[in-house]
Amino acid sequence: MNPQQKFSLLKKNTEEIITEQALLSLLKKKKQPVVYCGYEPSGPLHLGHFVTITKLMDFVKAGFKVKVLLADIHAMLNKKGQEKEIEKEVTAWKKTVKAIGLKCEIVLGSTFQFSKQYQFDIFKLAQQSTISRGLRSMQEIARDIKNATISQLIYPLMQVADIKHLNVDVALGGIEQRKVHMIGKDLSNILNHKFIPFHTPLIASLKGPGEKMSSSQKGSLVSVTDSKQEIQSTIQKAYCPAGQIKENPILQISKLIIFPQLNKLEISRHEKFGGDLSYDNYESLESCFSQGKLHPADLKSAVADALEKIISPIRKNFK
Repeated sequence: MNPQQKFSLLKKNTEEIITEQALLSLLKKKKQPVVYCGYEPSGPLHLGHFVTITKLMDFVKAGFKVKVLLADIHAMLNKKGQEKEIEKEVTAWKKTVKAIGLKCEIVLGSTFQFSKQYQFDIFKLAQQSTISRGLRSMQEIARDIKNATISQLIYPLMQVADIKHLNVDVALGGIEQRKVHMIGKDLSNILNHKFIPFHTPLIASLKGPGEKMSSSQKGSLVSVTDSKQEIQSTIQKAYCPAGQIKENPILQISKLIIFPQLNKLEISRHEKFGGDLSYDNYESLESCFSQGKLHPADLKSAVADALEKIISPIRKNFK
């Protein structure tokens, strides 16, 4: 692929790239740039995470070196569990990423975040960061933000320092990471390291609008190691009002995961309900659903079947 083709691949299904010109310039100048995405190992890897995993697969195709940060210290600071609990989650995440088959380097946060230089960088960032901005950056990330602790203010500074110490060109995350990444952009002179923030959309909770898919909310997600029965049961109960496009998690899953992975979605219906349908792009699916030509029950059934095609190999390789 030439730089423009790589750019087009990477831009698809993104919320924001800061900036697009900077990314295109990077693709022209550097043979193998580095991209990273960090994950708190707390709870199973689910479809919300799989949006960025899918985008990392695009980065691999575009010739990037991919680093996956398992942010164990971040998880502890964000009140996601005690040390032993997080250690178990780290093991499970390593197995899951391996089962997915993503070509990447997995880095554990605690292997480099206690170094003298790393901690000194945190202190320098802290001098230039206000408490109010730190709190704002954690609004969509922190657990129990109304009772935020000092540890949760350290979190965004560490995330900025990670970008430097992992020596990455592109920092990938969901759009909820934007405020943290902008701290890093604004303070890039402090660490003498420039990078490109790259943001994907979020998948809403399967329980309904107002929340993102999260392991802290029971019934809001599908894990990438769930059984076929669990996938079907969870999807059938999911929020999916007839004709509604906005904040519809079933359509979001279709757009951000199913079409990038399978390139199509097939609907099985009885002849009296119009017969089978096949969509080779998300736009045609959305148009049909918004016009009431596709019933939510039929869409859910098709999405559950498609997810099983994606997840079954992961489940099989999860050892």
